[in-house]
Amino acid sequence: MSMLAQFKPAIILLAVFTILTGLIYPVAITSIAQLIFPYQANGSLIDQNGQVVGSVLIGQHFDDPKYFWGRPSATAPFPYNAAASQGANLGPTNPILVKAVQKRIEELRAADPQNTDPIPVDLVTASGSGLDPDISLAAALYQIPRVARERGLSQAQLRLLVEQHTEGRQFGFLGETRVNVLELNLALDKMRSDSTVP
Repeated sequence: MSMLAQFKPAIILLAVFTILTGLIYPVAITSIAQLIFPYQANGSLIDQNGQVVGSVLIGQHFDDPKYFWGRPSATAPFPYNAAASQGANLGPTNPILVKAVQKRIEELRAADPQNTDPIPVDLVTASGSGLDPDISLAAALYQIPRVARERGLSQAQLRLLVEQHTEGRQFGFLGETRVNVLELNLALDKMRSDSTVP
């Protein structure tokens, strides 16, 4: 009898908290999020012509010279794999990391041999998550000569486009000035298609 008396409140509390924290709380938070922040609650998805093309929160792999390239990704088995968010976990003196960075430098130089400016570090090193959707303003500006040449656009046009897609520090003091690569490339495609319309 005494064991049953002790188990009864434990079972009742388990049932109550399962309903509260497993059902009521998630439904309430999801409902509030959908009501107040539907865009963010649904993954900050970018819709183009009725089709989802990505999220502003997860990077995408661009290696075509006519696009701005994002930060390298260390996720496996393919870049920007949201199901396997991870960094390389290699120290700055690790020969594997040094070799990977050197390869990325060579790829950037091969894509734009005329550009002798220093390469911003975020174009050759992966982020801790491997999913970083943004690059620094310096990384975007570095790529302008290549993209302008490949697209037949002026560098001034691209600087203006980059400026329009530059986000400041969060709350004015957190993080760094950044550019979302997917949004910039989509705007670049739109700018090109708009300019070809008679």
